[in-house]
Amino acid sequence: MNENVVLTPERILEVTEDVLRRYGLAKATVVDVARALDVSHGSVYRHFPSKASLREAVAKRWLERVSAPLAKIVEGSEPAPVKVDRWLRALFAAKQKRYLEDPEMFATYLTLAQEACKTVNGHKACLTDQLALILSDGVNQGDFQIADVDATARAIFDAVTRFHHPAHADEWKDPQLPARIDSLIALLLRGIEAPRQR
Repeated sequence: MNENVVLTPERILEVTEDVLRRYGLAKATVVDVARALDVSHGSVYRHFPSKASLREAVAKRWLERVSAPLAKIVEGSEPAPVKVDRWLRALFAAKQKRYLEDPEMFATYLTLAQEACKTVNGHKACLTDQLALILSDGVNQGDFQIADVDATARAIFDAVTRFHHPAHADEWKDPQLPARIDSLIALLLRGIEAPRQR
């Protein structure tokens, strides 16, 4: 073992993902992670005090990979209706890509996410906050007419659940999915559109 290795939480999480991919969630242990890092399991526990905290950190890291690119859309300069459309499509694509390209790891992360309720709730709050920022910009720009931006953001997030929630993953192979997404986004945007001055 090489105890002179400089361990960072990020490095441990990278290797943990590899170990999960290799052994699966049920069989992967902290000892397996330590072995892959060529350190003692005590070295891993110095950064993550329990197996549960390590698993929660892995789930959080995965969810942040979804929310970070969405934040860039929020910060963009496009009109709010364009941003809502782009943001929703990017959210759906991020979740669907992970499911379709790496279903075994997707299942692992689904289990991890279910275990880490606080992390998942934080992720949902982050996403609805991002959407609320776009909606607020749209109200300020005169594109949207919305009485309660936060409640509307939550309602839109709930309305599109079928296209991003892992419980619906088996439906994402449906060839009609793109057309259904188009219809729902168009409907949502019409519902919050500000009346045009004549």
